[in-house]
Amino acid sequence: MSDIFREVDEEIRHERYKRLWDRFGPYLIGLAVLIVVGTAAFRGWVYWRETQAQASGDVFVQAVRLAEDGKFAEAEARFGELADAPGGYPTLARLRVAGLQAQADDPAAALASFDAVAADSGVDNALRDIARLRAGYVALDTQDFAGAADRLEPLAGDDNALRFLAREALALGAWKAGNAQDARRWIAGILEQEGAPSDVATRAQTVLDLLNAAEGTPDDKADS
Repeated sequence: MSDIFREVDEEIRHERYKRLWDRFGPYLIGLAVLIVVGTAAFRGWVYWRETQAQASGDVFVQAVRLAEDGKFAEAEARFGELADAPGGYPTLARLRVAGLQAQADDPAAALASFDAVAADSGVDNALRDIARLRAGYVALDTQDFAGAADRLEPLAGDDNALRFLAREALALGAWKAGNAQDARRWIAGILEQEGAPSDVATRAQTVLDLLNAAEGTPDDKADS
């Protein structure tokens, strides 16, 4: 008797599963197809991105080599090909072009290019800061100290990774402008704070020694 009930129960379950399959089977098949197609599409996109990144890397290396050979115009043209490249290549190319413009004795173009990267909110903050620093360097040679300070002082805060380089540039700019007090203040920000790179600290100490010698106070220390 129990066998009969078991068979009836299995028949009911079978009929129930059949109805469920008839109702939802096509959707399940469609979902499975979408998963397979989506996975294939994603893998294809990843492969395409990797291929594009590798090609962009090759172009970037070629452009760098051209620049190292002094072929600035050709290098700039190659860097220009990376305007729509994936990842950080477009920004790196823009920075390189600005550097080439500075090397080619076109400081106005270099300053404009660095400033454009620094002002671009779509660029990573670290790269924007590098652009500000490079712009500050160019401005030290081509503008008055105020123009350089406008670009460098935002980088001189205690929480900025480029603070010691910015302070060094500000100290040199102030010294060049004849402002010994400001030069000493920025030097103190290097020598009196932990973490300053040894080469930056050495150069800062050299400038301080020159300031002291010029003022006849070789034993003076940087003002706090």
